[in-house]
Amino acid sequence: MANLEARYRDPTAQNPSKATTSGGSGVCMMSTTWRDDQHPSFINFTSSFLSANAFRLNFVPIAPDFIFNCGGLSVAFIFVTNLDSKCISPMFSRVQKLKGQFAHLYVVVVLPTKEQNELFVHSYFKYGMELGKPTFVPVEDLEMGFEKIVKIALSRGVCKRQDVITKLKAERKQSVQAMDVFLRVLTSIPGIENHDANALNQAIGSIEAIAKASKEYILQNTDLSADKAEIISRFFRDPNFYMSPKINRSEKQVI
Repeated sequence: MANLEARYRDPTAQNPSKATTSGGSGVCMMSTTWRDDQHPSFINFTSSFLSANAFRLNFVPIAPDFIFNCGGLSVAFIFVTNLDSKCISPMFSRVQKLKGQFAHLYVVVVLPTKEQNELFVHSYFKYGMELGKPTFVPVEDLEMGFEKIVKIALSRGVCKRQDVITKLKAERKQSVQAMDVFLRVLTSIPGIENHDANALNQAIGSIEAIAKASKEYILQNTDLSADKAEIISRFFRDPNFYMSPKINRSEKQVI
């Protein structure tokens, strides 16, 4: 027992900058079945490594060995720590089942010997696996395997957050562009300024809604004057009004 416990290196020593981080990377759910099959000293190592990387650990009866919720994304893992001929068929059957349930599934397999590596390669093609569906990650030892798992979860979470940020920026840009068009349309109405357009946007909404609003409704819900409310109502209803020549007051007459 003492030798096994001494075998695992200190996870906080590998991530000194994260050792004092108070939870923020996400949540790791570990299968209770997988946990019970491992040596207690390795479970202590995984717990310490997760803590050092700011993950909260929960033990749950789940189908995969691990599920990481990181950056709004769920990533599932099968972690095979002792590959032999007896577990090959159940392992690949499990992979086939879980890859249909999880969009992001990885299979980490510990292969410390040449014989285990050859067994894995032969079985991979025998059971008709497709490259990358799911991704298999061969490693040399337990610690490396779990470190790979955490790194994959973190990197997928970062990518997800970047996608969200990019999407939000794109939506904000579209919103700004839409507001610019809104202001251009309304300020093209004689006598209507940016302040009036913003008031109409906040109180009534879209250009379509403003076009349907009556003079009385505009007066009740905005601070526009009766003259401006009349102009807006006529602009969207009277073809003779909106098709007549307009003078842009911001332009100077050229003599």
